[in-house]
Amino acid sequence: MRVPLPHARVERRHLLSAAALGRTAQPPQPAEDDDGPALDAISGRILDATPHFLVIEDDGGQEVRLVIAPWATAWRGGPVPPDRLPAGSRVIIRTRTGRVADCVWADMTRMTGTILDVSGRRDLTLEIDSGPHLGRRTIVIPYRLTGRLRVRHPKLEPGYLFDAIGTVQGGAALVQVPATSQPPYRADAVPAPPPAFGGTQSRISGTAVWSDHPDDGAAYPMLESSDTGCDQGVVPYARLPYLSLGSMLVVRNVCGRRSAAVPIVACGCMAARFHDRCLDCGTSPRGRIVELSALSYVRLGGDLTKGCFNAQVGLR
Repeated sequence: MRVPLPHARVERRHLLSAAALGRTAQPPQPAEDDDGPALDAISGRILDATPHFLVIEDDGGQEVRLVIAPWATAWRGGPVPPDRLPAGSRVIIRTRTGRVADCVWADMTRMTGTILDVSGRRDLTLEIDSGPHLGRRTIVIPYRLTGRLRVRHPKLEPGYLFDAIGTVQGGAALVQVPATSQPPYRADAVPAPPPAFGGTQSRISGTAVWSDHPDDGAAYPMLESSDTGCDQGVVPYARLPYLSLGSMLVVRNVCGRRSAAVPIVACGCMAARFHDRCLDCGTSPRGRIVELSALSYVRLGGDLTKGCFNAQVGLR
């Protein structure tokens, strides 16, 4: 069952935490680049698309006009010219200074969770449990993609973990590409992490991923369970300190050399079940340390179709 965590409640916790610790309660800022201008991101629905402009209605109901950069790319189940995206598509757009769109992802979804049921002979229908903050959902693997998916997810059976990227079309969540290789263990048999040595680190390295969480911010694996629904029986591979809702977590994209402070808005106990690595630039240390909303992930330079980047996290 999903535990409701209203955004206003998270903001209140952030304000109280800042007051108690003597910190400035600042809202999240666009990611800062070590060498250049900040990236930003916007989400909404396409009203019109031309070879030079995108017009969208953002999530606040405002009409926004964006210039399409000459090098801009778009993805909707596969590469597509930005001006070919249909009106009504739900989009996340990476922008640069001057409201210039340089990458557009349309009707994207990520399907991460524990497989509960599998049915179908050609197109496969899976029911998965995505954890306390996203709940259960039904997804479809089109027949033409089952062979490709099984290369990286050989056990499409109840009890095993699943992680794929796809699109929402006609109300159905369709798998397009695997987001990672399937862990070899069952979701209820997650290996214990190795012993920790050397005390607490100021920055912890691992993998950052993204999810469909509706609130902009981060899901973090080590939260108290009293009001977040976190599964205390699952410990992430990377040794992380316990934090609370509303804490500001500094996330750094090691590959893109960008960092930002994002609020913790939900429990990331599903991420804790994945002891995998990211291969974005080199190989990350094992373990998922943060699960970002799609907007926060894009602002930090992440590519939604890749699904991860090598990251470091620390407290602000």
